[in-house]
Formats: sequence, C-alpha cells, structure tokens
Amino acid sequence: MAREYGGSQSHHQLEVKRRRLTWILGVSGLCILFYVLGAWQATPSTRYDLYTKVGCDNSTATSDNNGNAARNGSLTNLDFTSHHQVAIDSSRTVNHFPACDMSYSEYTPCQDKVRGRKFPREMMKFRERHCPAKEEQLLCLIPAPPNYKTPFKWPQSRDYAWYDNIPHRELSIEKAVQNWIQVEGDRFRFPGGGTMFAEGADVYIDDIGKLIPLTNGNIRTAVDTGCGVASFGAYLLKRDILTMSFAPRDTHEAQVQFALERGVPAMIGIMGSQRLPYPARAFDLAHCSRCLIPWSKNDGLYLIEVDRILRPGGYWILSGPPIRWKKYWRGWDRTAEDLKQEQDTIEDTARRLCWKKVAEHDDLAIWQKPMNHLECVKMKKAHETPVICKSQDPDSAWYRNLEDCITPLPDVTSANDVAGGELLKWPDRAFAVPPRLSRSLVPGINVDRFVEDNELWKQRIAHYNRLVTPLRSGRYRNIMDMNAYIGGFAAAVLRYPVWVMNVVLSNSNPDTLGIIYERGLIGTYQDWCEGFSTYPRTYDLIHANGVFTIYQDRCDMTSILLEMDRILRPEGSVIFRDTVELLVKIKSITDGMRWKSQIMDHESGPFNPEKILVAVKTYWTGEAINKQP
Repeated sequence: MAREYGGSQSHHQLEVKRRRLTWILGVSGLCILFYVLGAWQATPSTRYDLYTKVGCDNSTATSDNNGNAARNGSLTNLDFTSHHQVAIDSSRTVNHFPACDMSYSEYTPCQDKVRGRKFPREMMKFRERHCPAKEEQLLCLIPAPPNYKTPFKWPQSRDYAWYDNIPHRELSIEKAVQNWIQVEGDRFRFPGGGTMFAEGADVYIDDIGKLIPLTNGNIRTAVDTGCGVASFGAYLLKRDILTMSFAPRDTHEAQVQFALERGVPAMIGIMGSQRLPYPARAFDLAHCSRCLIPWSKNDGLYLIEVDRILRPGGYWILSGPPIRWKKYWRGWDRTAEDLKQEQDTIEDTARRLCWKKVAEHDDLAIWQKPMNHLECVKMKKAHETPVICKSQDPDSAWYRNLEDCITPLPDVTSANDVAGGELLKWPDRAFAVPPRLSRSLVPGINVDRFVEDNELWKQRIAHYNRLVTPLRSGRYRNIMDMNAYIGGFAAAVLRYPVWVMNVVLSNSNPDTLGIIYERGLIGTYQDWCEGFSTYPRTYDLIHANGVFTIYQDRCDMTSILLEMDRILRPEGSVIFRDTVELLVKIKSITDGMRWKSQIMDHESGPFNPEKILVAVKTYWTGEAINKQP
C-alpha cells in the first residue's frame, strides 16, 4: 500500500510540472510573437509612413502666397484646440503677419523719436522710455535692410561689421578724428579709438591698469555710461571684465546698434530723471569718457545714482571735461573758470558721498567708494547733504525716480568689513554662493536651491546643445535669457564664446538681479508687456523659460512674440520652455511670423508635462518683401 501511495504521488507531481512547462512555453511564445510584431512596426520606413499620415512631418509642408503652412489634402493636421484652452486675445491673433514699412527697420518702440518729442526736455525726459499704448503697437514684422548679412563671428566681430546691416556713415564722418569707426568697402572697421583715447582702447585701459588693479579678478562687472560704440567694453572683455554699455538712442546715429553688432553687451539707456535699471551694489567699476553727463548739475543727482549701483570699494573713472582743464580748455571752447568750477563741484560731491580720490593722472581721475558706511555716518555731521536715505528699496529701479539721498549700505560690525559681504575673485565668484544668499537676504532661495539650480542648468545646456547648433560653434554671440531667475543659464554657458543679457522681471518676487550681479554676470529689469531697450536684430539666441506662463494673464502673447521677432536676428534661434498647451499656442502664432519651429521633449523624457519649443527665424529682408506682387 505504501508503494502504491508513493507511485500515485509521483504521477501527480509529474502532471503538475508538465502543465507548468506548457504554460511557460505558451506565454514565452506569445511574448516573442508580440516583440517581433512590435519590432517590425518600429522600422524606419513604417514610422515615417505613420508620421506622414498624421501630418507631423514638417518636411512635407509647402507655403501659400500668404506664408501660411499648407499641406496635401490627404494629410491630417493635429489639433489640440479642443483639449488645451489657453486665454489669448483673439482680436490680435492673425494667421499671417505682414512686413512693416522699411521706415520701421530700426524701430525701437519705447525710445521712438516722434513719441519722445511729446515729453519735456528737462533732465532728458524725452529720451527716457515712453512705450506705445496697446492700440498703438505694431502688428507687423520689422524688416531687415536689403542685403542683410549674418554678422561676423566673435572675435572678428569686435573689429568688423557689415555696412549693409547698419547703413549709417554718420559716425565715420563725425568721429573721424577720434577713430571710432571707419568705412572700408562693404564693411565697417572699429579701430578701438574713442574721444579720449586716440591711441586706442587697449592703451587707454592699460593706463587705467597702472592706477587701479584690473587683472587680479577683483573687478568683474563694469558700466560704461554714454558708451559710444562700446570700444571700452569690447577691450575690457580680454581682461575678463564684463561691461554693461549704454547710451541714448541716436545721440550719435545707432551707436548702441553698432556695439551689439560687434558682439559687445549694450542697451539703450540714459541718465535722466529715473534710476538706471540695475540693482544696488551691481558694478565693480563705472566709467565715463567724455560721456556728456552733467555730473556737476542737479545737486550731484547723477553721481548719487552711480553711488547706488557701485559695489562697496568700487571705482568711478572720469576722463574728459573737466579733467585736465588747464591743458585743454581752449580746445573745449569753454572758459577756464567754468571748467574749474565744474571740477570743484564734482570733487565736492564725491567727498559728500564719502568717496576717496585714488588718482588723477594725465586725462584720468579715479574715485573709490568706501567699503562700508561706518565713517560716512560720522561724516554726515560735517557734510549734511546728501543725507543717507532712511527707508527705500535700494534695488527698486523700474520707472523709479532718482532720489537725492545716499543709498545706505548694509550694516557692518567692523570698519574693515565689506558691506553686504565680500565677493570672491573672478572666476570663482560665478559658482560661489552669493552673499545675498549666504546671508539669507533673498526670501525663498537658500544655498541648497542655488546648488541645485547650477546642476540643473548644466544638464539643460547639454540638452540644448543637442537640439540647436552647439553653443561652442560660434553661431551665437549675443544671448538673452528672458527670465533669468538666479543666472543659472548664463553661468552654465560661461565656457562658450557668448555673453548673456540676464533679464529679471520688473515685478519679480523675489528680486534676484542682485544675485546675478554678485555672480559676476550682467542683466537688467524688464516688463515683457513693453518693448526692450535695444535695436532690432541684436540677439542671436533668445531663451524663454516659463515667460508665457507668467504673462498669459497680464498682456497679449502676440505682442511679446512680435517683440522677440524684432530683437532677433534673421536665422536666429529661440528656445521656449513651457507647458505643451502654451507651446502649441505659441507655435500657431510664430508660424505666421515666418518662423520654423518644432516641439520637443523635456530633457528628462516624454512624460514630463513641460516641453521645449525650438524655433528659428527665417531669413528675409525688406527688399525681398517689397518685390512681392
């Protein structure tokens, strides 16, 4: 009986094993079958046919006479409209944007000469920002000049620009003696001259370097007021000093446009009745070479503003009238008494700002701002004006009127302390924790967030280099980051031959532009419901990270995109990061702006709801448009 029982048990186990093996083989067979079917469907020819059927292959598109994308009737366009509803001003949404008249080729909406004449000349108010109302904004594309050419690559662009891109000879004639610019055949050449540096900017900067240290990394950010064609900033770049150059529109024809065509940072701006659009303690050095700013007027108001934007220990350099007036007064067509009084007033204002005069040698005079205000507070007992401001936001600078009081520096405990915190030398400061963060002065952003942001942008830039022409190629020089946050994008591209205009939104909370400057980068405040203070065709690449999420309920998306088109060079690129809903709307508008674009996956993969839209502005000129029937 025992054997019979054992035999039955063995037979039962064998049957179970047979069934299990059959099940495993059956499942394995099905898996292999589906794998083979899937591999067959994923072959290149099959995938191409699938995409062609749903109309996703842009290579099959043609254009009608209105510039709108047209496809064969058999193709089906994907339509997200019923699934993704985004508020947009439909009254301003058009399928095709015409070219503006060629008279608008150098249009700057917020520095329009005609509009400016309506404002007072007092304190140069007519040259400040005055933007058009919504109903006055153009709904057309700013044309490039006929025969427009891709600018020279950096560093050749520092010395050369195509005449057809900025067809203005005025400066080559007006400033011929000062050697600002020369016309050589079909191009301009920039010899590096200036009103006060006839031997060239390099020699002039070397002379400054004999008086203050320029190459040890302490000086990284500079501002050049009344910059001309920005040769001072162009030649400081080889010394690792990044200069924000600015000048009013058309004091000398298109000087800021020339600077940007050279690949040198610059923007339209003026010292008038309002603060400059930069935070307090932004620059290591400020420079004026015969910049025509009346420093001795208005109770020293303009020097007070320079004091606000200068970092503790920063330098102010002045060359030209009234410096060395005893030698030059006859050539300046002014009396010796007038020039002496002007210099005395400047010297007195500098003393009342607690500045120390470092040197006056030949045509140069240099002052230094104190490291802190401990002694300055004591000095105010002897020099009552200007007083130290009691309560203000020192970084507030968007349409903020100038104030006739000294911007207070952060408190210190010792006379040797640097107010606000000491910065590391360049290039270490780019990735070191900025004092504004280490001292918890910016709410909502801590040291960990700063470190994470740096790592994030290293990954994103690596991904961008796969999506667009690599940044190291020299294809791009002037880059704008429309929503820069704490400058992670700009810091991540420092090794490439580019510079970045970091834009912090004017109503940003928290205000992060001070952090960007403490990293040794440059930027400005901006409200993207308005035009930017630059000429058309001055940026090679624009980066828009979350801009349209921020502005979708504030102003018209179309206006922002048309402004981006205005400042982007022909064949320039744009990288948008936003939700797929917004990117679909953006693409529908830019298709009518003659841009070629494609929505791509986030660097983390297809399941991230944030997507990337890469767009390229196509090449066309006013001449080509005018020839159309």
